[in-house]
Amino acid sequence: MSETGDPANQPVETPIRTLHQGQFLILRRSGKWEYVERVNQRGAAFILAVTDEREIVLVEQYRVPLRARCIELPAGIIGDEAAFANEGVEGAALRELEEETGFRGTHAELLLSGPVACGMTSEILHLYRAHGLKRVHQGGGVDGEDITVHVVPLPEAPQWLAAQGKTGKLVEPRVYAGLWFAQNG
Repeated sequence: MSETGDPANQPVETPIRTLHQGQFLILRRSGKWEYVERVNQRGAAFILAVTDEREIVLVEQYRVPLRARCIELPAGIIGDEAAFANEGVEGAALRELEEETGFRGTHAELLLSGPVACGMTSEILHLYRAHGLKRVHQGGGVDGEDITVHVVPLPEAPQWLAAQGKTGKLVEPRVYAGLWFAQNG
């Protein structure tokens, strides 16, 4: 078995070419590998939000690439808008939580960071747990977002998610990672 840190086992880097750049995404090619990068971003913040009543806060929205409604953790792109270009990752996580769900957190704790879909994008995700939650509005996102907020008791979450799947909604796998942290951390 080889170690990933061994220079002899690393692939030879090939030049990176830009195949297309849109308003939000850049399609790149390196050798035979094609992948996307987001324009003007520093990753994505995902938020595990559990109320004092031990309820997980989830969002549901229609996702065009999948042509389906999806159940997800609240999340957002870091630094993709000029107004938030200098915003820190924790600040972005808390802002997105409030915009999407109506819950305001006093602070957030980093649980993990890593690649989103390492075979398709260079994006790095940062999963935060929000603390000190207080409901300040109904949520729903910003203009153009049609977000439904779900507040689900932790013990009922697996069955609730299975029921949502039976209605044709897709459950984003990071929800299950969030549940693991909520129950084990």
